[in-house]
Amino acid sequence: MDNWYVPITIVPGIGLLLMSTSHIMVALSSEIKTMIAEGDHGEKLMQRKLNQLKRINLASVFLYLSVAFFVVAGLVSGLDETLETHFFWISLYITIAGIISALAGLLLLITYSFKAVKIRQDQYHKSR
Repeated sequence: MDNWYVPITIVPGIGLLLMSTSHIMVALSSEIKTMIAEGDHGEKLMQRKLNQLKRINLASVFLYLSVAFFVVAGLVSGLDETLETHFFWISLYITIAGIISALAGLLLLITYSFKAVKIRQDQYHKSR
């Protein structure tokens, strides 16, 4: 990979996703804590909220993994250029693993978003 910096340039974008995901995770944890403190919650709703927390946590794990893959791919590719070795295929496979991991994290975030809206709608209809 002649352009060792290509995988590294993706890292800041994933970092922004991680920051927003962390914010969502903290807000969801606070909401669950409040529901537990009030004691007025349905078991089904609480289980759905906990599943949301698990899903967003898993998305974060995949995003962190993708950052690790991209950094390693950039390092291996940079070493390939510096040492004139033949690590091109290794860095390419690591970059592909990073892309797959980032996509898995994004798919989990998308499902989280759809399910979060459905839970809010159910909460609204239950409160009426």
